[in-house]
Amino acid sequence: MTKIERHLAIKELLATRTITSQEDLKRELGLRGEPVTQATLSRDMKELGVSRISRGGVMAYAMPSEPGSAALRPIIGAEVVGIDSNELLIVVRTIPGAAHTVGEFIDVQKNADIIGTVAGDNTLLVIPASAAKTDSVLAFLKDQLFRAN
Repeated sequence: MTKIERHLAIKELLATRTITSQEDLKRELGLRGEPVTQATLSRDMKELGVSRISRGGVMAYAMPSEPGSAALRPIIGAEVVGIDSNELLIVVRTIPGAAHTVGEFIDVQKNADIIGTVAGDNTLLVIPASAAKTDSVLAFLKDQLFRAN
């Protein structure tokens, strides 16, 4: 496993599980078939900026929050022209050249109900995790993109 693959696995585990010790993280990586030494894991966590935070009264490891995402909200909202959806997909229309920026802003929010985004020049496709999640993702997007506008 490469360092990049290991970093991605660590990020995913910290985003999806409550990891309270390095030993827990090492064990989880091992269960995925990605064994790692304690020294390497410690170095990886330092490079990734992993810190301990309180989650429901339990100290757990977490990735650092994205700097400035809240400050970007008014700018991102100003770039969005409209949002449409059907039962399965959501399309966000932006001013020309802004779809990638809006997509990155949405991706940074790490909403578990969103599989991913695909950006063109002025159109962004947002893919919900399931058809049942489309309405909640649509409400989430409207809240995130238009809250400050």
